[in-house]
Amino acid sequence: MKKQHGFSLIELMIVVAIIGILAGIAWPSYQDHVQASRRADAQGALMGLAQAMEQYFTENGTYTGAADNNNVPQIFATEAPLDGGTKYYNLRAIVANDGGSYDLQAQAKGAQADDGNLLLRSTGEKGWDRGDDGKFGASDMCWSKSCS
Repeated sequence: MKKQHGFSLIELMIVVAIIGILAGIAWPSYQDHVQASRRADAQGALMGLAQAMEQYFTENGTYTGAADNNNVPQIFATEAPLDGGTKYYNLRAIVANDGGSYDLQAQAKGAQADDGNLLLRSTGEKGWDRGDDGKFGASDMCWSKSCS
């Protein structure tokens, strides 16, 4: 009697099914992690822009002039991440008319567009528009998964 070597079609299909199930579970989790990493990078860029704004205020006594008429920062990078690679956020600096305060925004774009925009105010208040509705409500005023 001759002994056969190899796998049967059923065994191979079981392995393919198991790999498919594992990939179906792992891929969304991986995508969530990548989105969270990009968001953290934008939060760091907003903190860096806030430092640049404070330095500008120290030198000029006002925030006026730190951004152009389109709210694009004149004193810092305009996109995040700051280092090379694909940019997933546009950075904006909205200076109050009196030049005494500002709102910084990281506007999501590209693959990050459905994750919502980020906000950092001159008062230190932080916001994340989780619903991506263009508004920062009371429940959006933190950078955590949920605000309490």
